[in-house]
Amino acid sequence: MAIYLTKESKVLVQGMTGAEGMKHTRRMLAAGTRVVGGVNPRKAGRTVDFDERAVPVFGSVREGVEHTGADTTVVFVPPAHAKDAVVEAVDAGTALAVVITEGIPVHDSVALTAYAAARGTRVVGPNCPGLISPGRSNAGIIPPDITRPGRIGLVSKSGTLTYQLMHELRDIGFSTCVGIGGDPVVGTSHIDCLAAFQDDPDTELVVLIGEIGGDAEERAAAYIRDHVTKPVVGYVAGFTAPEGRTMGHAGAIVSGSSGTARAKKEALQAAGVRVGDTPTETARHVVAALGGTAPDGAAR
Repeated sequence: MAIYLTKESKVLVQGMTGAEGMKHTRRMLAAGTRVVGGVNPRKAGRTVDFDERAVPVFGSVREGVEHTGADTTVVFVPPAHAKDAVVEAVDAGTALAVVITEGIPVHDSVALTAYAAARGTRVVGPNCPGLISPGRSNAGIIPPDITRPGRIGLVSKSGTLTYQLMHELRDIGFSTCVGIGGDPVVGTSHIDCLAAFQDDPDTELVVLIGEIGGDAEERAAAYIRDHVTKPVVGYVAGFTAPEGRTMGHAGAIVSGSSGTARAKKEALQAAGVRVGDTPTETARHVVAALGGTAPDGAAR
């Protein structure tokens, strides 16, 4: 099985005709994603050819949903228009909106995530790489060829670390990998994914990747302690980050003693999570937790 994104998911791409939308739509199609249309009001009625696959362009998300039955949208629109794009997707009845766009104003992120939550649409992101259920579907910008289907679930604030762990654990493989994004406000949390992976019979272990800033990892640790029976392995990025400086993501900032990597690591360990000091050590913890062994420098 997979969480949130399956082989049956029908995907629209808002902003498909832009440079990034075109590039990643082609990659999504190559990964087996059922991309059923793009959305661009100025190019409605056209089709775009992707390696001999013609994808129609609709004038609105609602039109795309009515013609194709789409239940998922991937958002590649500029930051100033992202809130309206998500609201449009929610109003059209899509169940999942994957917001790749970075640089969305915080007040817009607050508005779009609240609007979606109140109406039953799950938002992944913003400022995220999306999610992939290897061998089934890929919604976003995660490289589809660095891993294979398997029994690990992964939830991560960091796109780059998502890719690294997917690659290092490629011989075991993944059920679903979810990049939730590193902005201060996101639609899907570590806890949301932990709950979904806990209920997924094909996910045997969960990898949780966090980073400095905020208290999401501490809250996830409390949830793991009380609700998760499957093994969880963690990694927290940012042990060497200077105080008061944003590092990579808008939400990755340490203020005083709040949000430090050490505090997050200690909270996770107190909940029974094995926490690696490096991504490679984290991968080794996964192998060990699943009953395997790995030579030095490899997680296979």
